[in-house]
Amino acid sequence: MLDTQKIRKDFPILSRTVHGKPLVYLDNAATTQKPLAVMQALNDFYSRTNANVHRGVHALSEEATEAYETARTKVAAFLNAKGPQEIVFTRNATEAINLVAHGWGRKNVKAGDEVVLSRMEHHSNLVPWQLLAQEKGAKLRFIELTPEGELDMDSFKSLLSSKTRLVAVTQMSNVLGTINPVREIAALAHAQGAVVLVDGAQSVPHLPVDVQALGADFLAFSGHKMMAPMGIGVLWGREGILKAMDPFNGGGEMILEVTWEKATWNEIPYKFEAGTPNVGGAVALGAAVDYLTKLGMDQVREHEAAITEYGMGVLSKLEGLEIYGPKNAKKRGGVIAFNYRGLHAHDLGQVLDQEGVAVRVGHHCAQPLLRLLGQNSTARASFYVYNTDEEVDKLAEALKKARDYFGAVRSAR
Repeated sequence: MLDTQKIRKDFPILSRTVHGKPLVYLDNAATTQKPLAVMQALNDFYSRTNANVHRGVHALSEEATEAYETARTKVAAFLNAKGPQEIVFTRNATEAINLVAHGWGRKNVKAGDEVVLSRMEHHSNLVPWQLLAQEKGAKLRFIELTPEGELDMDSFKSLLSSKTRLVAVTQMSNVLGTINPVREIAALAHAQGAVVLVDGAQSVPHLPVDVQALGADFLAFSGHKMMAPMGIGVLWGREGILKAMDPFNGGGEMILEVTWEKATWNEIPYKFEAGTPNVGGAVALGAAVDYLTKLGMDQVREHEAAITEYGMGVLSKLEGLEIYGPKNAKKRGGVIAFNYRGLHAHDLGQVLDQEGVAVRVGHHCAQPLLRLLGQNSTARASFYVYNTDEEVDKLAEALKKARDYFGAVRSAR
């Protein structure tokens, strides 16, 4: 098991107070906190190495290029990609998915084709495909959910046909916490000749992810959800598919040769990285990968499964509180979305904040899924390697205070 108390010492922000109470940070599905090693890596880059990459022949540029490409190599190893040429740096998972919709989708999806998504997708893995379908005259089809919030695999199988061009699914839901059987999904989709994209924004930071074993064709994720800074993300793609794709943006760095009339493209992954990249962010992402690798992703998953199971047990005892998603904690990641009967999620979040407990409230960029649940918003607690059972207990106590507070307010009326 992880030594959580030792890990917490690496995260300075966890020692602060909010409204006079010790911070209990349970909003990790939105963004995670950063350890000293990551902040130091970012500071070191800008203090000692800051220069543009790839084209300079002076020492700082060469050092910056080496640091940037070393980070790419670290990410490739972390995912067990075949090589760094399969790693494209982006701003975030959203941009990575849009890159595929533009560079692969526009070239390969035609009128009458079908794109299969699930009912639990984040807007980032829904809206790009809506735009593509509208442009190309394609049709979106959706995998239904079971009553417990898992994918209905019979529904998925019934959707697949020779018209299926792409299957795009999340590996782990940011609302329900559901961990989806991506390997099985990919095998079934490939049997129909479809390409598979995985939204790994919630899975890569929390689960061991081996892209070769996963069997998909694309994987997108964000650095800020795995201890790295905001503004750096990754698209992994199979080398052959990346080579056949068109660029997403045009400009410097992504070209091989330019004349007045035309241009030819650089080799992968550079043809997808137009302009000056977020070099410092990439270097810090490499440091985050180092940190997680040292912890061990199996240990990360074990810790989160344990704290999620504990959290489900504690919260389920609160009368009037409804939890969404699989009841079996082993089938879900470290996310618990819930509502308190009679209380609006935003009111609940404000009371929790006064107790120093940070959770997310709203539709979590999954409005269609929330409507399917019969809700317009929920509260969501989400865990990471530095969270403890004691913090879950503080969440439960804060929830009781919220219930008592609003009960007293109603009685006074």
